[in-house]
Amino acid sequence: MQTLWRAFCLLVLLSQPAWAQPPATGSGQIQDRLKAVMADPAALKAAVEAGRKASFFCANCHGEGGNSKAPEVPNLAGQNASYLLEQIRKFGAGERKDQFMEGMIKVLKDEERMQIALYYAESKVAPGRADPNLALRGRDTFTRLCTRCHGEKAYGNETIPRLAGQKIPYLQTTITRYRDKTGVRNNELMAIATAPLKNEDVAAIANYLTQMP
Repeated sequence: MQTLWRAFCLLVLLSQPAWAQPPATGSGQIQDRLKAVMADPAALKAAVEAGRKASFFCANCHGEGGNSKAPEVPNLAGQNASYLLEQIRKFGAGERKDQFMEGMIKVLKDEERMQIALYYAESKVAPGRADPNLALRGRDTFTRLCTRCHGEKAYGNETIPRLAGQKIPYLQTTITRYRDKTGVRNNELMAIATAPLKNEDVAAIANYLTQMP
């Protein structure tokens, strides 16, 4: 059912005329706009509400408020707004590949992209359930390999994603793709950090991260 919905949405979005797809603003400009809105409480509140309305297509996969409905789809709730906005830009520019995501994002105006990023950033992530023993083991591995970039609470920053509260299957798949250099995920530092991990290590890290608020 979800596959059929994605196909329908993609057909609708791609049927929009070319003139309805505005040229993207430079990433620096839209990031500056994002920071300006975040510094103004009234503007932020208005942008978050606008983002809630603009994200109605996203909710089918990523869930209401950004807590995804499918185990392989990432939660967007609580993600850093600057990081999320950059990923939206990359999908729109074709730098990240996903036919559905690319088609959907291309029809969004820059202001809508920013509003959606802020909406999800302001939403609360719902932590997942974990195996306590695996989570304990995963904490040690995460602390040793990952905190330098992702932080002790796994919140990330403007350029590094938040991992806390993500779903176990999504985390396992993503970490494995970096480790195995499948070409789907390309990052030299991540490839080096994940290279020594066995599958059971990956499972342990995923269990640790999913239960973090």
